[in-house]
Amino acid sequence: MGPVALAEAFRGTVRLGVISAAPIAVRPASDALRAEIEAIAAEYASAWSGRPPSEVGPLAPARELYRALGIDPTRHRPSSEALFRRAVRGQPMPCVSNAVDVGNLCSLRFLLSLGLYDADAVHGDVALRPGRPGETYEGIRKGTVHLEGRPVLVDAEGPFGNPTSDSLRTSVTDATTALWMVVFAPASVHEAELEGHLGFARDAIRRHLAPPGRGVDVQ
Repeated sequence: MGPVALAEAFRGTVRLGVISAAPIAVRPASDALRAEIEAIAAEYASAWSGRPPSEVGPLAPARELYRALGIDPTRHRPSSEALFRRAVRGQPMPCVSNAVDVGNLCSLRFLLSLGLYDADAVHGDVALRPGRPGETYEGIRKGTVHLEGRPVLVDAEGPFGNPTSDSLRTSVTDATTALWMVVFAPASVHEAELEGHLGFARDAIRRHLAPPGRGVDVQ
């Protein structure tokens, strides 16, 4: 999977981190993975419980990105903020599969929106551009997602992802063997910081998604 092309509207405001990984084996999350997620959730609950999101400094970059993309983060919350809110309220973290849970681990750790896709379902070159009038896709457990004016990842078949909710077409399933991850960050997140996030994500993928007796090629 090559780099993502940025539409002119997003150049200078958006910084994307992209990871591809194969082969992976999708299965129930291990106790070790769940423990990593719960540890971060407990850390946030201890540090930020009872504080409004506007006072939580680590949430600022994701909100900054949304504003730069023309999205009101108080109306359409970044996916990372939704996880953060569950954590500080002491609510259980989602438990879907090892692949989806690795995505949630990274999003919770970075507090940035993150897209997770079946790489074999993404075709051709990929770009991030504003959604066009009438564009929609079927979201994951969300029905029809309307995309006009919102930032969307598109491939040869059309839109498939955005920082809030991804499409069913490219969703990770039990049959997924190749993974594509996109981290959405504002340009104020320096390249070195973003690379640190990607390093954490690559390590988590290697530790938690490798098929039995095999390694994962992560790029």
